[in-house]
Amino acid sequence: METARRMKYFRKPAFADLKACTGPDPIDFTLGSPDIAPEPSIMEAIQKAAGEPQNYKYAVTALPQLIQAVQDWYHDRYSTDLDPEEICLLQGSQEALINLPLVFCNPHDGILIPDPYYPVYEQAPRLAGADVLYMPLKPENHYLPDLEAISQEDRQKAKLILVSYPNNPTGAIAPDSFYEELIRFAKENDILIIHDNAYSELVYDGQPGKSFLSFPGALETGVELNSFSKTYGMAGARLGVLAGNREAVSAYRELKRSLDYGIFLPVQYGGIEALEHGGGSIPETRQEYEQRRNLMVAEFGKAGWHIPSCEATMFLWAPIPAGMTSEAFALRLAETAGVLVTPGSRFGPEGEGFVRIAMVQDAEKIREAARRIADSGLFDSQS
Repeated sequence: METARRMKYFRKPAFADLKACTGPDPIDFTLGSPDIAPEPSIMEAIQKAAGEPQNYKYAVTALPQLIQAVQDWYHDRYSTDLDPEEICLLQGSQEALINLPLVFCNPHDGILIPDPYYPVYEQAPRLAGADVLYMPLKPENHYLPDLEAISQEDRQKAKLILVSYPNNPTGAIAPDSFYEELIRFAKENDILIIHDNAYSELVYDGQPGKSFLSFPGALETGVELNSFSKTYGMAGARLGVLAGNREAVSAYRELKRSLDYGIFLPVQYGGIEALEHGGGSIPETRQEYEQRRNLMVAEFGKAGWHIPSCEATMFLWAPIPAGMTSEAFALRLAETAGVLVTPGSRFGPEGEGFVRIAMVQDAEKIREAARRIADSGLFDSQS
């Protein structure tokens, strides 16, 4: 039974191969799945709603209370006013990342994506039959795309431009001047912006997380994806938001009506509780990840692996020893230390020479991983 050619764009997750090369107790830094639980009141709201028989019907129409809570959230958190028609609920923000190219792209239309990238940024255009146009993110440019360097041919071909700050996998953030330039670029070239804003609450060292939609002209030129996964620890209870340009949101809503029957109502009630009363845990969550970042940079540095500190997200973007591919390094680290990281090549050509480390282990595991790395001898020549 032969699969479609589009299936070649999907790869088995890196951790599946790496775990086969470790002993019985690997320390896994591959998958960015939060290990910090939601506030008890959020779980209680979901549990209570799950006990109500009427909440098992189709949820074709979003709960008005949740739409209002999203409006209040954007107003209070980002100083941005949204109409209900500028909001669409999602089964996690990845849903829209996959489906937006289907809404806006005909075969061989272009989509500008960053490189390195979150893998679905490349997979979704391929599924839609669109052409991927890469924007290199270089350390010397603070992992920002050089919009001026985009060719005239790519500008004319592109229907969408996808950006994400705070950035996965690099952990970089963008200054206000970048968003202002991005909006000008989109207007001049008639390109729709998609801003993936999953990590706006995981910004460190006292810097505020921001929304693309808070900048003048954003509602004319683009949409933003926001997520309950990282902010509220609701990764498994799939809930996200598509917000922004009214026409773009309306077009997406038309596709969504044919794809599913809405978000499970107990999850929506959990979302209401999160937005209305669940913000108290956000500073604690941010502090926990920031402490893990600091500990990991310090302890891995003592083991000889010198990693730049990230500005945001739950990931470190770590350079690897010269002369090794990222796949070979990740495999060697798994074999010699039982420590699992994701090869940078899984995030695109510009990811070669790096690995991504998800900060999803507690302090005890981080110290144990550092001890194993030191014992592995992988970094003896760099200490």
